[in-house]
Amino acid sequence: MSTVRTEQIGDVLLIEINNPPINAGSLTVRQGLTAAIQQLQAQADLVAGVIIGGGTTFVAGSDLREFGQPLQDPQMPAVIALIEACSKPVVAALHGAALGGGLELALACDARIALAGTLLGLPEVTLGIIPGAGGTQRLPRRVGVARAIEMICSGERITADKALALRLIDEVVAGDLQAHAMALARRLAGRKCRIRDEQVPTEDAAAIEQAEQTALRAGKRRPAVLAAIAAVKNAARLPIDEGLAQERAVFQQLRVSTEAYALRHQFFAEREAAKLPAALQAAPRPVQTVAVIGAGTMGAGIAICALDAGLNVILLEQDDVALQRGQQRVAEHYQSRVAAGKVKAAVAAASQARLSPTTDWVQLGRADLVIEAVFEDMPVKQDVFRKIDAHARSGAVLATNTSYLDVDAIAQLTARPQDVLGLHFFSPANVMKLLEVVRGERTAADVVATGMALGKKLKKLPVLCGNAFGFIGNCIYNAYRKQCEFMLEDGAWPEAVDQALTDLGFAMGPFAVADLSGLDIAWRMRKAQAASRDPRERYVGILDQLCEQGRLGRKTGAGYYRYPDGKQVKATDAIVRAIIEQASSQRGITRRTLDATEIQRRALLAMVNEAALLLAEGVASRPSDIDVVLVQGYGFPRWEGGPVFWARQQDPAQLAQDLQRLAGESGHGFVVADLSVLLNP
Repeated sequence: MSTVRTEQIGDVLLIEINNPPINAGSLTVRQGLTAAIQQLQAQADLVAGVIIGGGTTFVAGSDLREFGQPLQDPQMPAVIALIEACSKPVVAALHGAALGGGLELALACDARIALAGTLLGLPEVTLGIIPGAGGTQRLPRRVGVARAIEMICSGERITADKALALRLIDEVVAGDLQAHAMALARRLAGRKCRIRDEQVPTEDAAAIEQAEQTALRAGKRRPAVLAAIAAVKNAARLPIDEGLAQERAVFQQLRVSTEAYALRHQFFAEREAAKLPAALQAAPRPVQTVAVIGAGTMGAGIAICALDAGLNVILLEQDDVALQRGQQRVAEHYQSRVAAGKVKAAVAAASQARLSPTTDWVQLGRADLVIEAVFEDMPVKQDVFRKIDAHARSGAVLATNTSYLDVDAIAQLTARPQDVLGLHFFSPANVMKLLEVVRGERTAADVVATGMALGKKLKKLPVLCGNAFGFIGNCIYNAYRKQCEFMLEDGAWPEAVDQALTDLGFAMGPFAVADLSGLDIAWRMRKAQAASRDPRERYVGILDQLCEQGRLGRKTGAGYYRYPDGKQVKATDAIVRAIIEQASSQRGITRRTLDATEIQRRALLAMVNEAALLLAEGVASRPSDIDVVLVQGYGFPRWEGGPVFWARQQDPAQLAQDLQRLAGESGHGFVVADLSVLLNP
């Protein structure tokens, strides 16, 4: 079937886009729209046209796969110019989503009508580009410069009702969208209502300045943010054709930038991560009731995720006091969401009504899936799984929420290891999108499929992992953290390492992160591994000494940094520096200054090396999965694509040479990986 179908209905030409799954504005769609508008113009018995999307959506974006190569004509601006030049009105009938090029196409039409619930937005900046088919010029003519900056720079998606209030659409309807759109088209017969002919509303300069500064802060002054702001402001000061020409030139420049490639890589990697390898594809087990064991911060967050997804939740705790605290956490979450206008009171009440708090282990028998979310300690988790095995029904999926513990060692405490898997939620569980789904040695394929399906239902990004210490994310982060500790002994101070890595784009540096999460967490893990550690391995004891002095991070007012009144002092104090200098001296290292470039490259090389080891061991299924985990769970800058994408931008010979040098600096225990498993896409 053609990707664009036309049908004459009386005196109106129906133009239907059929390019599943999202009706992307690819070349064949642009060609079909061009032919359809030419037919509308040429055919004397037609008075108007309606553009509608087939399937479940209007046009939910452009075909991003085209953006890395020369774009073929007709390009979207030419299609839009044809619609605007047509002497007959064209109505856009929106449903599902009108995003990116889809919204730009709609804004070129003479009117827009939408089903309630339709989403509209221009997300291009989140992909390292700007709207390139008039979005920066037409949007501000309706919503003003300040609101356009806000919408475009954040990639905000708005509902049809909000779009109606902003005059982006003309009607919100229920029922037969096509019939409503045809009627509107006939009412417009003989008239053109082009947004391009309108003036940008006059605004207070202070409001525009505030929107601009907010966008710059939130967007970290990335090139696409700067370009989008400039393009939107052009709408108020340039003739529209000049503004459109400048917009397109910048779009063409940005779409072939490394940053845009990286963001497109991450976009496709996220979609690929949710797909299971062929050998593991199976029908997931049905899940409607989830039991969460442990009502602490993590357990309550997991419970909220499940409630928000429409599932029934059994929240189990060891005593009434702990259970009440957990209930309060859930209640306060919904209260805050309602107060902020994020959730309607009736929806929050319905979610909380599906929560069944209990201290009775027998209640686990009602659950389709049980998630253990207790203290990160193997004996504690094993004891919990003995009880789960005794009370969970046959066929229920049994999941451990662990960050690094051996899933098989937990599963062996049950008579049904085939039903056990790991679900590593990230904190706060009701906010963070990443979910590592850990397959044990004996985990059944349909149990893995159930974990992945649950992740999607919870609106997470599920990534399949093998059962290795720390799985994908913590294993790589551990290698990164170790390298940063080596750099402390070599001559860097914590603030220099943190600054270099935040300059690269990490949300926080490793030592600030450690202080935030609590140094005692890593200390406890290190002590548990002490007996099995090779004495020849380079081991940095700085963190251990800080903990021994009671410096456990923010919660004690001091860790790597001090926190008087809860605010971080940027420079490390004399106590920390003395501990670091002593560590250097004991290892016989003459301290030297490490510049930001060296710090960044050593940290990245450590990540890349560990990623290659994990891929070779089968812990990660795909190189791109590693990038999803690091970006979504560990603050790796999205515009760098992830450690694998970063490695592929480097010179392979130089990469190998630098890795050998890093091995020498890292001492015994550093295994140099074969990077070819990563470097070949």
